Amino acid sequence: MPVRTTARSGMRRATNTTATGFRATAVAILAAAALVSCTQGQTDGGLRADPSAPSATASPSADRAENAGQAENADSVENADQAEQAAGEATEEPTVPAEPAPELVRDAFATLQATLGETCTPGAGDCAYFLGRVTQELTELDEAMRADPKGPGHFKQPLADMKVLFGKLGKDRSTPHLEKFFTEIVSTRDGINTWMQDHPDDYR
Repeated sequence: MPVRTTARSGMRRATNTTATGFRATAVAILAAAALVSCTQGQTDGGLRADPSAPSATASPSADRAENAGQAENADSVENADQAEQAAGEATEEPTVPAEPAPELVRDAFATLQATLGETCTPGAGDCAYFLGRVTQELTELDEAMRADPKGPGHFKQPLADMKVLFGKLGKDRSTPHLEKFFTEIVSTRDGINTWMQDHPDDYR
């Protein structure tokens, strides 16, 4: 009996050892399978990810660069609009005011006649207005005669007399200068008045 009992005990110990080995092996296999499955899931998830989807962790520098590009484009558009507007304004022709038409000969002669009763004394300080006005009236009458529809030949003598006077006066219209030609100014005025009074068209 002792021998049989010992044999049974050895068999039980061998059986327990084998079962324990099997359990350890099974646990190891399950753990390895779980690890492989987890790794494959991560890999598959990475492969299934949409490569075109924007990254949720975009760098701040990329955002700043994009914003700067948008601002630069907006400035370019605004500058282009301003340049186009300025070019449009530059091409617009400025409005030139129309020059007033010369007086009619009758009107210009009437204002010259209004000075017939006036005179002055050179050097006395009272010639500034008188000589300035007579010279201006003669200038306007000259312009009216040249612009008359009948042509300057219709007023040949008065135009010739005024040409001589204006040649002496030049462009200087200061009072001291006009006083030097007091006689010429007054005689031209009086001569034109006489000629116009005798004109057949009667400009009185």
